[in-house]
Amino acid sequence: MKIACLQYAPEVGNLSGNIAKANAILEEAVATGSTEGLEWLHLPELALTGYNFHSLAQISPFLEPTASGTSTKWAVEWAKHLRCHVTIGYPEKASDDGTRNYNSTVTVSPAGEVLLNYRKTFLYYTDETWAQEGDNRFFAGPLGTLGPVSMGICMDINPHKFLAPWNHYEFANHALQHSSPLIALNMAWLTRLTPDELLTQPPGPDQETLAYWLERFYPLIGASKDDAVCLIMANRSGIEGGVAYAGTSTVIRIERGRTQIYDILGKTDQRLLVVDTAEAPKYAVTTGTAAG
Repeated sequence: MKIACLQYAPEVGNLSGNIAKANAILEEAVATGSTEGLEWLHLPELALTGYNFHSLAQISPFLEPTASGTSTKWAVEWAKHLRCHVTIGYPEKASDDGTRNYNSTVTVSPAGEVLLNYRKTFLYYTDETWAQEGDNRFFAGPLGTLGPVSMGICMDINPHKFLAPWNHYEFANHALQHSSPLIALNMAWLTRLTPDELLTQPPGPDQETLAYWLERFYPLIGASKDDAVCLIMANRSGIEGGVAYAGTSTVIRIERGRTQIYDILGKTDQRLLVVDTAEAPKYAVTTGTAAG
């Protein structure tokens, strides 16, 4: 399967500028032929609006009707153009009175049909200023011609509200129970680096973030199942409102307790990561180490 993650640095509230930037990255990838045969394109959480909104009043102008707003229309156009599935994060307005809002992703088919509208189950602090928890616990099931998948958004892999026991591994166990061969997360994951540190460090993945993500999938790695699992982590990069994002978008193979990385982006990269899972992964992951 050919999978892509569009990692870039949207600016909060700059809808037109963010769309132009995302379009430019994809247009360049199309021109080079790297999107040929693509089956699934992922964008980050709140991909076109930016993430770091601090109140309902601030995000209200950017809320979109369920699976029918600007982000969905953008996804439909690119799905048809690339002839692939597209998953994009957006801020959902689910009621006319503005009382039901969700941090959501929408997935559309290569024909532009809406297949899934998923609402984030576990909210991060920033989400809680404007959104409600999703009404269904994560997602696992068939998704178009992609087959069975599990999907979540960013904070979903953490303990609920950071209060649940660490070893409950709610999202990972949910995916394991459903035997999902494809697991996808659309993210706006922060790095612990300060903006100054992010800009002055050498390029490359955020090793601490990568190690944390892998730890949160311990149940799958520890299960040592014969059937391989493909883990897609589609994150954003950049600095927004004084916070820095970790980038490090990656596609990972988990099989028989062994973890390998097909490919991975750096902390500050703004480009399209394209992976063909029919090819051999580039990096092996051992205890305490990760791809550089």
